[in-house]
Amino acid sequence: MIYEDEADRDFDETEDSAGAETTELEDIEQLKQALSEAREKAETNLAGWQRAQADFINYRNRSEREKADLSKYAKGEIMLKLLPALDDMERALAAIPPRQEKLGWVEGIRLIERKLRATLEAEGLEPIKALGKPFDPHFHEAVMSGKGKEGVVVAEVEKGYQLNDRILRPSKVVVGSGEEEDEEGET
Repeated sequence: MIYEDEADRDFDETEDSAGAETTELEDIEQLKQALSEAREKAETNLAGWQRAQADFINYRNRSEREKADLSKYAKGEIMLKLLPALDDMERALAAIPPRQEKLGWVEGIRLIERKLRATLEAEGLEPIKALGKPFDPHFHEAVMSGKGKEGVVVAEVEKGYQLNDRILRPSKVVVGSGEEEDEEGET
């Protein structure tokens, strides 16, 4: 470009440098904008990844708990099927006449019953203590009422069992009706 005087040339250079500065500022603003968007996207991705990681850890922990519970309580089905045989053995041993209690075969049956009970208890089976305890519908099933202190278990018809703090079979019990207390109070 041909300049007529020095002032025109300075003005034109100033105009060029101002245009260049404006373009550079626009580029910087665009870069800042892009950087801001990239940071937001990275933070969003990081938060999503952290949520996914936490969900996976929770899933893994829940899965391990379920496996432990399954192995802990899977025995329950088999034990529940063995309980009637254990009940029958107890009833048979209770029905043996006193004069036959010392016979060898009776001692053998007692030994088998003790071994079966010990094996089941080693696996976590526990009898529910009911006799003389207040009636609790979580542990007891009332089959009838009878004379005795009201609300207290006065007889056990069938033993109940729990496996690792889970009720396997509730105790079938006779619950006191309070009749005996009234009679004692009147005499």
